[in-house]
Amino acid sequence: MDCRHQTPCPPADSPDREAAHIVSHHPEQGWALLCNGVLVFDDTGELLPDGSVIAPHRPLVVAA
Repeated sequence: MDCRHQTPCPPADSPDREAAHIVSHHPEQGWALLCNGVLVFDDTGELLPDGSVIAPHRPLVVAA
């Protein structure tokens, strides 16, 4: 995908890829497509444009 935002969105292979703009959001299905081609899922998993999978990375909840 080609980002046309001013300041361009981070590319899919950068650590801050989740900061890209949402171009399509489907909360009823639990996912969103970012400007950089990354699919992000409600469980915090990701699918990169090259087919790589990023496992869910929710922060651990520690009981007080």
